[in-house]
Amino acid sequence: MADRRLQVFHTVARLLSFTKAAEHLHMTQPAVTFQVRQLEEHFNTRLFDRTHNRISLTVAGERVYQYADRIFTLYGEMENSVRELTGEVSGVLLIGASTTIAEYMLPALLGDFKSKYPDVNIRLQVANTDHIVSMVENNSIDLGVVEAPVSNKNLVVETCRMDQMVLIVPKGHPLARERSVPMTRIPDYPYICREEGSGTREVMLEHLSAGGIDSCNLNIVMELGSPEAVKGAVEAGMGISIISRATIAKELALGTLVAINIEPPMERPFSFVHQKQKFRLRAIEKLLDFARAYCKDHPAVRA
Repeated sequence: MADRRLQVFHTVARLLSFTKAAEHLHMTQPAVTFQVRQLEEHFNTRLFDRTHNRISLTVAGERVYQYADRIFTLYGEMENSVRELTGEVSGVLLIGASTTIAEYMLPALLGDFKSKYPDVNIRLQVANTDHIVSMVENNSIDLGVVEAPVSNKNLVVETCRMDQMVLIVPKGHPLARERSVPMTRIPDYPYICREEGSGTREVMLEHLSAGGIDSCNLNIVMELGSPEAVKGAVEAGMGISIISRATIAKELALGTLVAINIEPPMERPFSFVHQKQKFRLRAIEKLLDFARAYCKDHPAVRA
């Protein structure tokens, strides 16, 4: 219903990037540029200054953005109000999730939610925790689900459940017969680490620091971008690693990996994160309610 030109302009102005706006709107960049130019022709003035591959709002652009923000807020409130009267739950939800959650928790949760609310279409973006939090901050997604503490106090962060972290080693490793291993022994072996920005990496480093262990002492032999890659490297005997117990059920059943408890125990939160908005789409409210109940009924996997 809302003017498409205004929707595109609002997205570009919010992200200050034609490229990011095109990705967010699932449009080509020329199409985004065309819509903005159409709006500029309508007002007969430039809405963006373009210099050195960067853009900024002109005075007129700032004015249009302020009104557009109010228009889309009212539009959202209207949508929610009417759908509440009719009982309809529909729409498109943009969700971002960090890698471990997207691969091991969300498929079942979103599948059950979709069965209950078939008219809700969900678009899921997968990235590491830092990137997901950044997308929430930029309003690029409606809801983020992350696996590490969030420091931005301007966002709403709600813990879904706690996730147990364990040390994984290949069969035949010197530690394979241990029931638990103190953190102080981790630097004694080659270590397979997740990439910068990963929630798994952040929690592991914080745990080391809290135990008085300098992360510089870690013998990091490889940095990988997903739990599957980390597990494969450990199975191949390249090193040891710390990973979510929820990700290794198959490997434990096959006997290709051994999971060892860490002392002191290491846990991290799986959390929902979103903006402090006066309203949210009714579908998001339903998803949050559904996810809270799901997490309560499906507690963390433990030894």
